[in-house]
Amino acid sequence: MSLVPNQIKQSSPSQLRIEWNDGHVSEYDLKYLRHQCPCANCKGETILWKSYIPEKREEETPDMFILTSIQTVGSYAIQISWKDGHNTGIYTWENLRSLCQCDECNK
Repeated sequence: MSLVPNQIKQSSPSQLRIEWNDGHVSEYDLKYLRHQCPCANCKGETILWKSYIPEKREEETPDMFILTSIQTVGSYAIQISWKDGHNTGIYTWENLRSLCQCDECNK
């Protein structure tokens, strides 16, 4: 069985809730998700043995952590848009599940 969400919703102004098809429920702090953004501008990337390491992030602003929309990407991920305009991070299902910080997942 492949891991996919049954439901994704913003459960509070600062939380995202995902109910997975295996019955697990993950609650994510939006600030944590933003800090874990997998895009090249946030995490860097290596292409053909050349590495790009992003510059240190500018000062944090409250808009960085306000979710404005979530779009599905194919059948494998979501793309989150933030109020400050950042929207290049594609969070795969596997990546999201690995970011779950509940007691069961952190054993």
